[in-house]
Amino acid sequence: MKPASSAAAGLRCLVVAAALLLPSTVQAAVVTIAPHQATYKLSLANARSQSSVAGVDGSMTFTWADACDAWTIEQRFQVKFTYAEGEQVDLNTSYVTWESKDGRAYRFNVRKSTNGELDEELKGEARLDGDKGGTARYVLPEPHEVTLKPGTMFPTAHTLHLLSRGQPGLYVSAPVFDGAEAEGASDVGALLGRMVTPAPADVKGTDLLQARAHRVYMAFFPTDSREPLPEYESNLTLLENGVVRSMQIDYGDFKVDVRLESLEAAPKPPC
Repeated sequence: MKPASSAAAGLRCLVVAAALLLPSTVQAAVVTIAPHQATYKLSLANARSQSSVAGVDGSMTFTWADACDAWTIEQRFQVKFTYAEGEQVDLNTSYVTWESKDGRAYRFNVRKSTNGELDEELKGEARLDGDKGGTARYVLPEPHEVTLKPGTMFPTAHTLHLLSRGQPGLYVSAPVFDGAEAEGASDVGALLGRMVTPAPADVKGTDLLQARAHRVYMAFFPTDSREPLPEYESNLTLLENGVVRSMQIDYGDFKVDVRLESLEAAPKPPC
């Protein structure tokens, strides 16, 4: 995967986490999600001497909304990569999903473009039969079906499961399907770090930032690949109410910082 497309994938996974390997003795806690609208600033954290990436500048808007019987996520990602030889590449990704609150049904619509030209569009739906796996049916880029392995989960279900059973020191791993790749689900591993109380932030929406946070370290592996090394890794500060406070994505030869700039509560639906 190119640095540009993997960056988009990393940002899509702001709220991806898995909990299949959590011990059954861990008692689930009640999770109260705060539907919200957030904007993030993207910048180059650092790059190794051999990296072809010399600069990263961009932004992302992220909306996690309550649709009564489902959760919806809308994410728009714009970033400019500057390469060592001087070339600049503008990337735009639009990612819209609907996920039933029972974690069994999912719809997705993803558009990716480079320098104003459409690269790829993915659209379809998926269903899971509990932990037995399921099927994803694509309409775009061409009609086809993908089998989802037993234990596959959708992104919001992963996040809720992680927050409800999260315990420092646990390593969890599972396939995650978000519809952003035509090949299907990707394996994601997550290590839960210690609980932290983030310092006050000078951003709009500070009332939503009062919750405690989990430090989460994640690794993303290629779809249906036996490659032992991840494509990229990330570490993030995930608040107990579902808000991602900050994030850094590591692509091996360069790292991208994702910094929260504004935050506000999303409107409540008239359920």
